[in-house]
Amino acid sequence: MALDDLRLAIDGIDDEILSLLERRAEIARDVAKAKRASHVPTYDPERERAVLDRLEAKSAGRFPREAIRAVFREVMSACLALQEPVKVSFLGPEGTFTHAAARELFGLAARYSEATTIDGVFDAVRRGDSMYGVVPIENSTEGSVTSAIDGLIDGGVMIRRELVLEIGHCLMSAANGLTQIERVYSHPQALAQCREWLGKHLAGAQLVQTPSTSAAAREALADATGAAIGSRLAAELFGVPVLRENIQDRVENATRFVMLASDDAPRTGHDKTTLAFAIQESRGALRRVLEIFDDAGVNLTRIESRPSRRRVWDYVFLADLEGHREDPHIVAALATVAHRCPMLKILGSYPRGDLPRP
Repeated sequence: MALDDLRLAIDGIDDEILSLLERRAEIARDVAKAKRASHVPTYDPERERAVLDRLEAKSAGRFPREAIRAVFREVMSACLALQEPVKVSFLGPEGTFTHAAARELFGLAARYSEATTIDGVFDAVRRGDSMYGVVPIENSTEGSVTSAIDGLIDGGVMIRRELVLEIGHCLMSAANGLTQIERVYSHPQALAQCREWLGKHLAGAQLVQTPSTSAAAREALADATGAAIGSRLAAELFGVPVLRENIQDRVENATRFVMLASDDAPRTGHDKTTLAFAIQESRGALRRVLEIFDDAGVNLTRIESRPSRRRVWDYVFLADLEGHREDPHIVAALATVAHRCPMLKILGSYPRGDLPRP
């Protein structure tokens, strides 16, 4: 078949796709009416996830599987915007990895609101100014994000979903090459995650800390001999050429983000629960609490201690466990823990996020 004929065939397929999108939009409006009549929330994160999982599994493999979720997420986001735009608060500014995580979760059609601090995201969800919030909670190399954990313990919001996002740092600059770079701008955490690469390739450059990787991109754009470390999204938004990709020292560098909401998620059978608890000040108290989970067959995947912020040298423990808080064996374990501990707070049960593929 000649090239012109192939292009005509593609045009015909595109016309069919557009017609189907129009039909889907019409049905989406009818769905919105049915939801309002039944007093059902417009946005259902679990329904969206199930649809994307089904479509990815159904693929014959000719269209890239990793693109299926991206394409259909935008389709669903656009149709949802016809019903009622989803209001999402995220740790800004635009171009940060949290912004990228929010777009991965909600698509382009959501109504996004930047917050200058993680506390600001929590406050927006607590007040009802935003339906959902997105914040980082843990990095695979730098550890937990303290303010996010404290916000969860303070209450008023719960974890509704998690997303593990690979953090691929880019070096962006208007300079023609590495030899012209005299300064490197970025957030302190990004600089730390690229320390070895910088020492090897830009040992003579001055490292300049900025409030965010997006602010770094703006600085690099205005500095002829400057460069920034940040996301590809930041490079695209601010129009800064990318000189090198994936310059982070650890290939497996990833950040865990959480979706915040007023309620957590229903059971899916592939869940995780995050909780906080305090223990009595006595020998072996922590061991006895952990034995409760072990005896109930509950697998703890993570545990760490945090200052309680109430008394000096007083701590609470944050733990992730496999399963949903409504699973019978977890219900029984939590009841015993609540009886033994002076404080137990469920921070959310939600579907387990998929780890990045190597």
